[in-house]
Amino acid sequence: MTKPAVKCQKLDRQQIENRLKGCPCLPSLGSIENALKELLGADQRYTSQIAEIIRRDPSLTSRLLRLVNSVYYGISRPIKNIEEAVFYLGVRQIRQLAMVTPIIEDFQKLTGNTRFAWREFWQHCIASALMTREVIDLVQSQKGEIDYVAGLIHDVGKIAMASAFPDHFAEIYVLRKDEHQDLLDLERDVLGMDHAELGALYLRKQTLPEVFIEIVQQHHHPERAQHHAPVVAAVQVADLLVRFAKIGNSGNRDEVTEETWLNSAGWKILFAHQKEEESAISRASLKRSLERIPTILEGMV
Repeated sequence: MTKPAVKCQKLDRQQIENRLKGCPCLPSLGSIENALKELLGADQRYTSQIAEIIRRDPSLTSRLLRLVNSVYYGISRPIKNIEEAVFYLGVRQIRQLAMVTPIIEDFQKLTGNTRFAWREFWQHCIASALMTREVIDLVQSQKGEIDYVAGLIHDVGKIAMASAFPDHFAEIYVLRKDEHQDLLDLERDVLGMDHAELGALYLRKQTLPEVFIEIVQQHHHPERAQHHAPVVAAVQVADLLVRFAKIGNSGNRDEVTEETWLNSAGWKILFAHQKEEESAISRASLKRSLERIPTILEGMV
């Protein structure tokens, strides 16, 4: 006779904080490809210099060539030369790849052998990053990469959970029985803390800038953000859009409809001021961007 599975014991905040201390740091979040980032931000950008820096990172090189040869770019002949790839992709795509590569690799080390559809999860993270940029571009000019990184790491709490609390993670994400219970409520019931709060706690222990901590902590409730509400709102909308399009797998099985993201707090923060005609244009633009994402992802992860 098979023994029933033993449920995990719910932990208090102190127990959770103590366990998180043993969770490895993510060096990529502290310094994201600094040399390449500085070069790309310079007034004069030399393809040969960029290519030389990229060559130092075999993983980045592989991802770069895979992306440029993907169906998305529609190039008739295979590109095997990094200089050519840099020329075709452009500065923005190179910068995004330079950030994705070390962060995803660090994420993969963190999750270890925890059972889960991780490739689909990385797809969700990258798609959310791409869509956060698309959302924020519709409402304000954005300098730097805060919006993109924010979308990429918004679910870092789930990764920290898989690393530091693998049994609790499995009970929530692998053995989940109740399809109708809200995921955040389930996490609080099983672990004692939801992934948004856990992610913020994890990033704070790594002394990351407060902007990322607030984004991770409030990405389900951007109306609670005190300092960076527009970016937090963009992350929420992006996350919902990606789930609506069923791109990748965030681990959240709650259905997302068009009404879900249109009625979200994030959408209201960013687009409530728009007239109906402007709002329709914004919605159509985001849907077109969503359609391109799966093809881009094939070259990135």
